Amino acid sequence: MQQPGNFSLYGAVDLGARQAAAQRQQQAASRQDQPAAAGTDGYVFDVSEATFEADVLERSRTVPIVMDLWAEWCGPCKQLSPVLEKLATEAAGEWLLAKVDVDANPQLSAALQVQSIPMVVAVIGGQLVPGFLGALPETQVRQWLGQVMQVAQQLGLPGGQAGEADGEAGAEPEDGDEMPGGYGDPDLQDAQQAMERGDLDAAAAAFERMLAATPGHPMATAGLAQVKLIQRVNSYDPSQVRRDAAAHPDDVDAQAKVADIDMSMGNAEEAFDRLLGVIRRTSGEDRNKARVHLIGLFDMFPPRDPAVSKARSALSALLF
Repeated sequence: MQQPGNFSLYGAVDLGARQAAAQRQQQAASRQDQPAAAGTDGYVFDVSEATFEADVLERSRTVPIVMDLWAEWCGPCKQLSPVLEKLATEAAGEWLLAKVDVDANPQLSAALQVQSIPMVVAVIGGQLVPGFLGALPETQVRQWLGQVMQVAQQLGLPGGQAGEADGEAGAEPEDGDEMPGGYGDPDLQDAQQAMERGDLDAAAAAFERMLAATPGHPMATAGLAQVKLIQRVNSYDPSQVRRDAAAHPDDVDAQAKVADIDMSMGNAEEAFDRLLGVIRRTSGEDRNKARVHLIGLFDMFPPRDPAVSKARSALSALLF
């Protein structure tokens, strides 16, 4: 089995489906409906479900857009929003801040999988870049923004090419000052290039270097889990694996291999359900082996992925 053509880190999520939905909403909206600016400088503005495509997706193709998802009742949001607005003003157009009231835009919030606020993400070139949850200190927000600008620069966006004063968001890192495990990390670039040429061993080695430097790094964790999955699946005979699993429903190894194949084909929930079924039917070492394999598959997804959250809840119910 060859490496899937759509193999990628979860860090860049295709927003095409959301774009199509937003376009339909925009066409149905009143022609007089115009985006309302939240600030007089134009660097901070409000976004609705009707204006998301034009104000976020389309604009993100020329300048990075940072999205602040908030609500009036959210105390931490009131701490974080002024920090983001201050930094957006300082950046002076290097990136723009789009504010989304989650209560007023439930469909957009659902599409972005908002489970907790404040939530901050970036959109660059129509792609969603992972952000953070909670009201982080200004220094950490600046650090994350620096990573966002590195991504923008790599993609050739005008907003990602100009530097600012030292310590300000969007500034170019000094030599030797690059954040370990960031989007500009050379090991991450090596891993991506290795995957593009089909060198899975080199990709795994690059991700392992990232994890050695930054234990628990989410992109390295997900990337290494995906590479290992492909390596395993490439060694399987899919037809034989499925016959073995059908003949031996409680054989953990046989069921885990089918789960791997399902996962490689994009059928995550089927893979999770298969292993949860094994855990339900077994005990002792067999149950633990199935549990470990299932958790390994979880590593390929963002921590708050709905399918993973659902499977984790089912796993907890089985074990406790």
